[in-house]
Amino acid sequence: MNKVERALRGVDRWQQRHTGAGFAFGVVKKFGDDRGGQLAALITYYGFAALFPLLLLLTTVLGYTLHGDPGLQQRLLNSALADFPVIGDQLHSNVHSLGGSMLAVVLGSLGLLYGSLGIAQALQFAMAQVWNIPGVKRPGFLPRLGRSVALIAVLGLGLLASSAATGVVASISAGPAVTIGGLVASVLLNTGLYLACFRILTPGEIPWRCLVPGCLIAGPAWTAMQAFGGILVAHQLRHATAVYGLFGTVLGLLWWIYLGAQLTVYAAEVNVVAKRRLWPRSLLQPPLTRSDRQVLESIARQEERRPEQHVNSRFTVRARRHPRTHR
Repeated sequence: MNKVERALRGVDRWQQRHTGAGFAFGVVKKFGDDRGGQLAALITYYGFAALFPLLLLLTTVLGYTLHGDPGLQQRLLNSALADFPVIGDQLHSNVHSLGGSMLAVVLGSLGLLYGSLGIAQALQFAMAQVWNIPGVKRPGFLPRLGRSVALIAVLGLGLLASSAATGVVASISAGPAVTIGGLVASVLLNTGLYLACFRILTPGEIPWRCLVPGCLIAGPAWTAMQAFGGILVAHQLRHATAVYGLFGTVLGLLWWIYLGAQLTVYAAEVNVVAKRRLWPRSLLQPPLTRSDRQVLESIARQEERRPEQHVNSRFTVRARRHPRTHR
């Protein structure tokens, strides 16, 4: 055993003995086992593709339902664009409502809604991967479509609640208490929104209480990202725009969506690790811990595609430290 491995073994023993460190490493390890970075990239791709149809749909619906109150229309649209600091102004100037007859607007809106469901489908796939649901137990097309529509509806209700909270705070005279109250309201709203979305996306056999830990992390974290996102995005855009010009704005938007996607996947991993007690995990293998074996078995069973197919895994008593390469 060389000095580097000896040091890593010492760190490994320490994190396995301490619950906090072991749990945190268990979440990071599970994220890697599930290829969380690729899941976040998939969510980012479909999120970027769905962004403009959703904004166009929102603008169209607001234009017809609130045609007599342009102030409220603007407030609701600004609440939606507040999730995209710095870039939101550019998005606002490039999104306009649909025009034409009522039939054309309805058909166009339905087309936009269907085109924007890719993000919901990607999120459902990510949650199924995180919870290692076997393919045979995953919902079919129509149930997935229903969940996708429900998710978009919940996000719309969250937008209304956010706009209402913003209006209440704006109507009160400014002060430290109002600022703190608005921040607390944002944390509670974002946490509740995460909980509602996770309930839609997560398999039904998982109870509500098992979804709370990740939401208690994701809600405040997303609020902090909204508060300091302007600084982060402006820094990213300054360098990207200098190199890529106008395309730098697209890169900044992708980067921001990817941050939110990673936060969402990590929050889901927190729920899984807490529910199944998937810690401590081993930093160096062998040996495997009980949690290591449990995760590897779940990943193997995840490949079941038919009711008559059963995937089992077996572990040998001892593994080589340096397995021989087979040609």
